[in-house]
Amino acid sequence: MATVTELARAHYEKGVPYEISVPDTSLYNVLAEAAEFYPDRPAISYFGEEITYGQLKDAVDRAAAVLQLAGVRRGDAVAVSMPNCPQHVVTFYALMRLGAIAAEHNPLAPKSEIENQLERHKAKVAVVWEKALPKFDFGAGHQLQTVFTVDITYHMPASKKMMLALPIAPAKKTRSQMRAETAAGTLSWDKRVKNAQPVDPSVPHATGDDIAVILHTGGTNGVPKSVPLTHRNIGANANQNLAWVYRLHEGAERFFSLLPYFHSFGLTFFLVCAVKLAANQVILPKFDVDLSLEAQKKAGITFFVGVPPMFERIARGAKEKGVDLSSIRYAISGAMPLPQKTAEMWEEATGGYIIEGYGMTETAPTMCGSPMTPERRHGALGLPFPSTQMRLGDLENPNIEPPEGEPGEILVKGPQVFSGYLDAPEDNADAFTEDGYFRTGDIGVCDDGFVYLSDRRKELILSGGFNVYPSQVEEAIRTMPGVKDVAVVGIPTDNGEEVTAALVLDENTERLTLEDVRAWAEKKISHYALPRSLAIVSELPYSQIGKIMRRVVRENLQKDRRKKN
Repeated sequence: MATVTELARAHYEKGVPYEISVPDTSLYNVLAEAAEFYPDRPAISYFGEEITYGQLKDAVDRAAAVLQLAGVRRGDAVAVSMPNCPQHVVTFYALMRLGAIAAEHNPLAPKSEIENQLERHKAKVAVVWEKALPKFDFGAGHQLQTVFTVDITYHMPASKKMMLALPIAPAKKTRSQMRAETAAGTLSWDKRVKNAQPVDPSVPHATGDDIAVILHTGGTNGVPKSVPLTHRNIGANANQNLAWVYRLHEGAERFFSLLPYFHSFGLTFFLVCAVKLAANQVILPKFDVDLSLEAQKKAGITFFVGVPPMFERIARGAKEKGVDLSSIRYAISGAMPLPQKTAEMWEEATGGYIIEGYGMTETAPTMCGSPMTPERRHGALGLPFPSTQMRLGDLENPNIEPPEGEPGEILVKGPQVFSGYLDAPEDNADAFTEDGYFRTGDIGVCDDGFVYLSDRRKELILSGGFNVYPSQVEEAIRTMPGVKDVAVVGIPTDNGEEVTAALVLDENTERLTLEDVRAWAEKKISHYALPRSLAIVSELPYSQIGKIMRRVVRENLQKDRRKKN
């Protein structure tokens, strides 16, 4: 039986290679080369203020010296916790210059979660947004000894900073969202970098084998873990992504950098791919439709990587405000399924292509994508990337393949795939097959080389002896009139799990019954997969990158049931 990769290559766009070059050097070289060839090209646009590649490299070299003076050496982890801002780019590449590790943290994560992550990677130095500082204990008796604080308004244009300083309610509100008082004992990152001298050129660089970043994930079984990725992992995936969208032009593109850098999708595409192309990144600390459309009017974005809700909201906003999106030739959607209607709306608004990309933190992150041609398939994860081997594993024994056409666990091998979780030998023993393929925990099917997601293995519902795939049930219900949003989960019972649908209704819909939902969904899915119970909720919980958090939905529904009982 042909592997998924062998079938897929027949559908590669002409010009996309089967194999990419795998870098063996520090990611810092990506910035150094961009600054050498495009020193005067804007690297960052932040609320209208521009920083060139030459200026960015200069700031990075000074920041590396600041970190070195704080005791950071090659192989040391440094906690990084801030939204997208120029300082995040500078901090990342300063750590790459030293061969240190950027241990990324979501600044909005709960303190307890951050504490567990810190304990795993053992950083003693942190670079932290002022607003996130209360989540980082430091000093005597604590692991963290040195904390630099970041003012995310520092690189805004003077006119905008003046407006923020006005003693009026709107300015005070925005200021309170962006800034906070800093505790005694912290150091100002911005002042230290401004006054520093560049790092000594003789300081050795990292190699491809060195760990570049540590990211955090629930992994394939939902248990929190830390994922080390090497310079080679990330550099290879950057080359794979750029080979897939090879029509992008070096030194001429403008990226919307709206996904968070602390997430693998944003980190690889924006901190690395954009810099490798010497693109101009339009950065916002958080996603905002109005600010995004204002940036589009001024900059004319050419490439957009995001999640489905971003594309839908920007397309709708552009239509309402008459903003032209036709400069955006290519777009990649990830993190969650891209609805067909959203894809069609986006392509109609831009005249360009949008495809889905499939990946995981453990694969740095992308491993699949549809071709950027009329042959793209909306709803498919796509084709395995260059230099990526992929096959399906039997659900009971991943070392063998399932019967042709049957679902199987998606297994992947390639230069972008990590080597194992941080200090988790038991998890690592289960993470790979006997022949070295990473077990994604995702269940997929292959159709002539195109991979389609059936579901996450950890979210599979076992009901009445049958495997029920939540995403398939959600897809069947989501098209029902009156349904605004839906999440399907399994609620444990004495006889297995009960398929439960949580619905958000449209404003004009007063009620829907379980019978209504089952009658609609039965047109598309098997009887055994139909919901057995229904909950109407006001909203569904989403992660910061736009994924429905089914685990939280399940916990909330279980709490409601316990209260009623």
